[in-house]
Amino acid sequence: MSYCNVLENLTGDKKALHKTYHDQHYGFPINDDNELFCRLVLEINQAGLSWETILKKQLNFRKAYSDFNIKKVAAYKEADRKRLMSDAGIIRNRLKINAAIENAKTILQLQKEFGSFEKWLNEQHPKTIDEWVKLFKKTFYFTGGEIVKEFLISIGFLQSAHDKHCPIYHKIIKTKPMWARTKNK
Repeated sequence: MSYCNVLENLTGDKKALHKTYHDQHYGFPINDDNELFCRLVLEINQAGLSWETILKKQLNFRKAYSDFNIKKVAAYKEADRKRLMSDAGIIRNRLKINAAIENAKTILQLQKEFGSFEKWLNEQHPKTIDEWVKLFKKTFYFTGGEIVKEFLISIGFLQSAHDKHCPIYHKIIKTKPMWARTKNK
C-alpha cells in the first residue's frame, strides 16, 4: 500500500505521530464549528513551526483552549490571556493567542449571520486560493496565505491533502469533500 510521499519518508515515532493525523483527519470534511475553529487555531499556531510540533501539543491546545469551545474562548479575559502565555504546553505567542480569542468572537458573529461557521464557509465556495486568502485576511486575524491554504486543504475545502495513489485519498472522495461537490444555490 502506497501512502503520500511525505508520510512514506518518515520513520519511527515521527511516522506514527503523522500517520494518525494523515489517516483520520487531514483532508476530511469537518462539520462541527468547534472542530473547524480547532483546525484554524492549530494552523495559525503552526506558522513558523513544524506541523510535528503542533501534533505533539494538540492535546495541550485542546485543554488550554476549553476544548475549542468557541463561546468559551470568545469570552476569555485578560486573565485567560495571561494563563495561555504561561502555558508551556502550547505555543506561547501573544499574537497567536490574541488571534484565537478574536477569531472565536468573529466566528460567533458568523454563526449569528449564517447559522454556523461551516455554512459561512460553504456560502463562500467556490473561490480561488487568492480569493480565499483575501477573504480570510479581511475576516480573521493572523491568516496569511499558507495558513489559509493549509486550513482549507485540511478541512476538505481544497484538493491536494493526499496524493491520488494514497488510499486515504479514496476514503476522502467517498466523504464528498467540498472540492468534489457541486455548489447548489
